[in-house]
Amino acid sequence: MSQLIAYISCAEDRRIDTILVDAVGMTLEKIAETPVPGPPAPVMSMAMAMSPDKRVLTTAVRHPPYPADAFAINPATGALRHLGGTLLPEAMAYVSSVANGAHLLGASYAASLVTSLKCVNGVPTGAPTQILNTPEKAHCIVTDPSGEFVYVPCLGGDVILRFALDRESGHLTPLSDVPVRKGAGPRHLCFAPSAPFAYCVNELDATIDAYAADAGALIHLATARQLPEGSAGRIAAADIHLTPDGKFLYASERMTNILSIWAVDPATGLLSARGNVPCEPGPRGFAVDPTGRVLLCAGQMSHHIGLYAIDAGTGALNAKARLEVGRNPNWVEFLTTNP
Repeated sequence: MSQLIAYISCAEDRRIDTILVDAVGMTLEKIAETPVPGPPAPVMSMAMAMSPDKRVLTTAVRHPPYPADAFAINPATGALRHLGGTLLPEAMAYVSSVANGAHLLGASYAASLVTSLKCVNGVPTGAPTQILNTPEKAHCIVTDPSGEFVYVPCLGGDVILRFALDRESGHLTPLSDVPVRKGAGPRHLCFAPSAPFAYCVNELDATIDAYAADAGALIHLATARQLPEGSAGRIAAADIHLTPDGKFLYASERMTNILSIWAVDPATGLLSARGNVPCEPGPRGFAVDPTGRVLLCAGQMSHHIGLYAIDAGTGALNAKARLEVGRNPNWVEFLTTNP
């Protein structure tokens, strides 16, 4: 019988915690701790990328010498085995495995650049094949569902960069930029799985921009406010994800420690607010499981993960369990095993 596995990037301990998630009984159980090569020093964050075929999990440590390492995933048990890796030129806030795992793309917040790196049997190898400068604070690098176009929100530049991806070489060809409101701080971007829409969470004003996605273009549709009216003080919106059916969208904010809930109009792509729920302190990263039954949120400040049941009809989140994990958990990836 298949099982639901979650991998948690625990940056300060420089390890991956493997969690067995019971989406029926709503329980969490840690089943493994896998060390990640790197410097013997506290690490701010550690991005992860799952290959499209779910066979390889890659980490990128944001501390010199910036190692990127690949781990083979046992499809029956979810167990991880270190395969090897290479060094990245800078600290990467986000990495993505593309073209069936043939290339690893990275976005550097600190150095304001993006890279493309060749992978051999899923393992990042050698030096980058391409390095491109970006506006300030590139924070995310993702493809659209077709895999033909790449997008990079730049938090400091208030712009989303667009590239055409050559799947054979991994080469990125710049296209026209998508401007974002000054001071918004575009951070993370996600695409609807089967509809022509994209959504970007903006860190500095806690808004979500909805876009129509058309042959690589992003056409702005509307802006939704993540925080309740009257909210004041520092803002630090973080992550954004859709359910697999595209009906509901969630976004996190790290100062109020909430997950906001949104219903998605399937015809227009516009968002309707469905409230918010408290979550683990410091929700830098979270994920929705492949069936859309549960959401798992990592608390960067609490060193715990929280499990939420997703109401299939309303999108509501109901807290069900929490579990202590390694220090500074900041990234979540799901796997359904195939015994």
